Amino acid sequence: MLPSDTELNELAQQVGDYFRTEHKWLVTAESCTGGWVGKVLTDVVGSSAWYDRGFITYTNQAKQDMLGVDSQILAEFGAVSEATARAMAQGALENSRADQSVAITGIAGPGGGTETKPVGLVWFAWADINHSTIKSESVIFDGEREAVRRQAVMFALTHLI
Repeated sequence: MLPSDTELNELAQQVGDYFRTEHKWLVTAESCTGGWVGKVLTDVVGSSAWYDRGFITYTNQAKQDMLGVDSQILAEFGAVSEATARAMAQGALENSRADQSVAITGIAGPGGGTETKPVGLVWFAWADINHSTIKSESVIFDGEREAVRRQAVMFALTHLI
């Protein structure tokens, strides 16, 4: 079952409560979700106290220009890869005042999938400036374009806290 708008909004409120309580700042770097995570987060009243900014880096060039993703990473692994997600998360931290980042890159469909990178494949990365660590994970979501994107937003937010 797909997460509803209400569920996404409730989760965004929980994320906001966490970041406000911890006195931390959050930054997002999104590709396949096109800013949906940032939209859900900024729907929370008072989000300007903990949400610094969002990068929508849909093209490889945008990933390089805005987040400093190395062209060699993109050439070797592709935009939808663990290496790219991790570089996006790190680049978001380096280009913001945030303490924590989440990055999302994937293939929402309906086209663009391959045997090794099917439609629905989404890579996530979460970076924390204080711990100098980056966690990453991939998921293959079922459904059409909006379903993949909606599930990706929920997954990204759930793993922030």
